[in-house]
Amino acid sequence: MSANSRLTIAAHALAWISLYQRQGNEVATSEQIAASANTNPVVIRRLLGELRRAGLVESRRGAGAGWSLARELDSMTLLDVYEAVEPGPLFAMHRATPDQGCTVGYGIQPAMRGIYEGIEETLRRELARVTLEDVVRDVLAAPR
Repeated sequence: MSANSRLTIAAHALAWISLYQRQGNEVATSEQIAASANTNPVVIRRLLGELRRAGLVESRRGAGAGWSLARELDSMTLLDVYEAVEPGPLFAMHRATPDQGCTVGYGIQPAMRGIYEGIEETLRRELARVTLEDVVRDVLAAPR
């Protein structure tokens, strides 16, 4: 299993758009953002589409097409971004029901469900504390 980077890439894209707009540019292209994130523009377009549906970015078509922020960064939290790009639970149960005749098969899901709910609650609380403005501030403060 590998770690999911969707939240990180989405935060990267929002921070990049913000800094690009602060330089006087109106819209950013998915190609520009993808170059910074070192990923495929299709990955960026898919994530930005999810962020658009959540009301975090706007898109412009035609001449001068691109992406811009729909809200100020201090009004966006990492929880907003997380909920936009990670629609499912953090942890999942078995794909198929375990053997209910087995002690572990019968009890594993209820045991793990309670643990997962606590972890998810903590994650959401922590993500809600951090704005994208906080992220950009930390990005700019990172030593080079």
